[in-house]
Amino acid sequence: MTVALAVAAVVLDVEGTTAPIAFVHDVLFPYAAARLDEFVAARGAEPAVAAALATLAAERAADREVAAPDLIAYARALMARDRKSTGLKALQGLIWHDGYLAGALRGELYADVGPAFVAWRAAGVTIASYSSGSIAAQRLIYAHSDRGDLTAHLAAYFDTTTGPKQAPASYAAIATALALPPARIAFVSDVVAELAAAAAAGMHAVLSVRPGNAPVAPGHGYPTIGTLDELALRPA
Repeated sequence: MTVALAVAAVVLDVEGTTAPIAFVHDVLFPYAAARLDEFVAARGAEPAVAAALATLAAERAADREVAAPDLIAYARALMARDRKSTGLKALQGLIWHDGYLAGALRGELYADVGPAFVAWRAAGVTIASYSSGSIAAQRLIYAHSDRGDLTAHLAAYFDTTTGPKQAPASYAAIATALALPPARIAFVSDVVAELAAAAAAGMHAVLSVRPGNAPVAPGHGYPTIGTLDELALRPA
């Protein structure tokens, strides 16, 4: 079923919207987990790695739910919980960076992503990405994908440094960054709580239903698409 919207921009979730959940959970997460200790030991003094570790250490100091004897154990505990930790996501992104550049990783995207990007840009719609994965990790999956390098289509990236994905203030901040009123932006995700936050901020919220996504209870009230080419966007 086609969902037609008049908007100036579309903001896309990654996992479950443009990339299969299985790729993230079965390929990316295990890859980072298997290399975490060695990577930190060898690269921990590098500025980007040290910054990610410092963020993770600050999160650990403030965490009242997860106790761990050291930072590596804390990172692994967050991985096991799929915690949306800014420090962990930054660290994972740095590990994946090496994997993508070495050819050991290749981003898996749905076949409809590239054609939808081309169509939306041709229509004059700005495309942005918002994920709990770091901005660096988002760039990597689109740059080194099985659909080619799609980064030319993306005008902006947002992650948890903007704010939690289930907080309306995060979407207000994204609208400000895009220099658009929220009513001229569509947000697409497979998570109803994220859609509720985007809608509360004034955005158009669209549910992505893909094979392997978590089931969504009926009555959510959001327009639904199974592929991105079902989302017909025209500039507003």
